[in-house]
Amino acid sequence: MANKTFAAVIFDFGGVITSSPFEAFNRLEAERGLPQDFVRQVNALNPDSNAWARFERAEIGAAEFDSLFAAEAAAQGHSLPGGDVLAVLAGTVRPAMVRALDQLKAAGYRIACITNNVPTGHGAGLARSADRSDALEQIFARFEHVIESSKAGVRKPDPRIYLMMCEKLELAPADCIYLDDLGVNCKPAAQLGMAAIKVTGEAQALADLSALLALPLG
Repeated sequence: MANKTFAAVIFDFGGVITSSPFEAFNRLEAERGLPQDFVRQVNALNPDSNAWARFERAEIGAAEFDSLFAAEAAAQGHSLPGGDVLAVLAGTVRPAMVRALDQLKAAGYRIACITNNVPTGHGAGLARSADRSDALEQIFARFEHVIESSKAGVRKPDPRIYLMMCEKLELAPADCIYLDDLGVNCKPAAQLGMAAIKVTGEAQALADLSALLALPLG
């Protein structure tokens, strides 16, 4: 039986179901001799209108992102093409999180996914091979609904994307738990009435979710 308080659990993808893309960014920065968190610094400037935001809303393509991100990086004093950032985005799947999806469904919970992604792939797990693409599709198939920013034309933390999911599920925000690795994306979910969990790691996410549901996970 599902918990009386919550009916659905909504997941971010990159940084929750897969390892954080920021880990890959840090490796790239170290390889290129760039300051740590440089990619995050670039993406934090004009967060609603920069190259990354526009790419996640599918307003520009990969070639334009490559040049626009490079220009934004250059304005911060360093050389880094956008294409090089996209090339390292593929995260590692967290098996315990995938098992938790199956456990939640077996326990009667509905599961869904809201992901900020780009037109060339799913979330932070951009497929670079047919095998990886198949594996990711098998994970996405577990969700009752998936909202991708590049298809919806709206991205987190815009509250509209969370309300879009509630409408699809035909549930009130208070009926939902939301997990994301970014606090800025958890905040609007919480403000709407969802129980928000900021994910800092696999074990922590599963422990916090288990505690909310009184259900052992992982």
